[in-house]
Amino acid sequence: MSEFLDHERCYRAVAGRDARFDGWFFTAVRTTGIYCRPSCPARTPLARNVSFFSTAAAAQGAGFRACRRCRPDAAPGSPDWDVRADVVARAMRLIADGEVERSGVPGLAARLGYSERQLNRLLVGELGVGPLALARAQRAQTARLLIETTDLPMADVAFAAGFASIRQFNDTVREVFALTPTELRRSRRAAPGGQPGWLSLRLAARAPYAADEVLLFLGAHAVPGLEEWDGTTFSRVLDLPHGPAVVHLSPAADGAAAVTARLRLTELRDLGVAVSRCRRMLDLDADPAAVDDVLGADPALGPLVAGAPGRRVPASPDADELAVRAVLGQQVSVAGARTLTARLLTAAGTPLPEPVGTLTHAFPRPEALADADLTAVGLTGARRRTVHALATALADGAVTLGPGAERTQAERELRAVPGIGPWTAALVGLRGLADPDVWLPGDLALRRSLAALGSSDTAAATRWRPWSSYAVLHLWALAVPSLFTRPSPPTTCPGLPSPRPTTTRTPAPDLSRSA
Repeated sequence: MSEFLDHERCYRAVAGRDARFDGWFFTAVRTTGIYCRPSCPARTPLARNVSFFSTAAAAQGAGFRACRRCRPDAAPGSPDWDVRADVVARAMRLIADGEVERSGVPGLAARLGYSERQLNRLLVGELGVGPLALARAQRAQTARLLIETTDLPMADVAFAAGFASIRQFNDTVREVFALTPTELRRSRRAAPGGQPGWLSLRLAARAPYAADEVLLFLGAHAVPGLEEWDGTTFSRVLDLPHGPAVVHLSPAADGAAAVTARLRLTELRDLGVAVSRCRRMLDLDADPAAVDDVLGADPALGPLVAGAPGRRVPASPDADELAVRAVLGQQVSVAGARTLTARLLTAAGTPLPEPVGTLTHAFPRPEALADADLTAVGLTGARRRTVHALATALADGAVTLGPGAERTQAERELRAVPGIGPWTAALVGLRGLADPDVWLPGDLALRRSLAALGSSDTAAATRWRPWSSYAVLHLWALAVPSLFTRPSPPTTCPGLPSPRPTTTRTPAPDLSRSA
């Protein structure tokens, strides 16, 4: 059991079947040998019979199997790994992005600047298991997705999920799910169906979650050729380790806090990475109760939060891409930035083997962009030099972004690139690195909203921590309501409609002993 989990507080969440804590921790029941999510509908076990684990991998490592009823491996991920900036959180983000599958534990440790021994000690000390066990749990989840959503032969599923052998695959599936792969496929809730070559997945979130709003925001910034928005579904090309993929994202048909994803992959072994990047892009692992409790208590932001509970921060699936797009968007409108990015895509992007609707290119990688001729894009000479300098820095490692980046260091590295200032570096942190605590200094839309609220930029930069990024989205919604489905103006602004009534929320119990 993780030393950072408090038994009494965790058990209180389990007794209340509190879905807000799904993914935060896992409940292992010693009398049954299974582990569940906190909201499992089964009868609540006695407190003396349960243990709590921070990760599914730790529960599996202790000999417990996943509950077939609540499917804990399908729960939203822990928001802790996005909030924290320490090496354990950075390692968890990289493991979710498939770093162990691509480069092994040595590569993971090198990305983090630690030795393998140091990294293993840190992970075992906090989570109870090392990087190999964490990656194994992820492989098991990917295998389940492929077993249940495709009719692929089991051998293909095994290697696509990252297993080294059929035997390892069979043993892991039996150990984690207490079913053979064939039995797991037989027990799936619905036939895969759908269009050949496409995988259909359900990506869960913590409620409340306004999927239509997140997708609208992404759609409003859609770049022709790379992204597409039809008013309901947001589609885009993902640049994955083993080839480009296309994803269609739409709100869950049943209105639940979830998004339906349809994926077409070049290589099935990229499924886990694709899911991880889509979850980050849609901010599915956030803890809306924690965010709203802090921001909702602020006199200025309270009415905005009440009108749009659970508002998320849409991000990019690729931080390098977002950094380049942030430079292209400096001092131009959203429409202007889309036009410039579309031209850059044509000049340096990687064409898909065949178009998928209007999607034609993957965004250029830094190595290709550093040598590309951008004279036809329409950039000023200074802006073109900044794009080239940034691409060169990303390609040679002078600027390191991505899930495992140390966020403060990444900001310093970005600001060292000629032409990148505080606003651009902060935007990369906000929407590229998915940092939940970023303020955009000097942003004009934020200034307009703050003036309407009678607040100041200086005060706002500190008082909404650690959720400044979410405050930014609420203030953007006030300034540019066309990008959001739930405009929520404050009652203090004359001539604007009143926000929706405040809903009462029970504060989430704190799970840390130090609280």
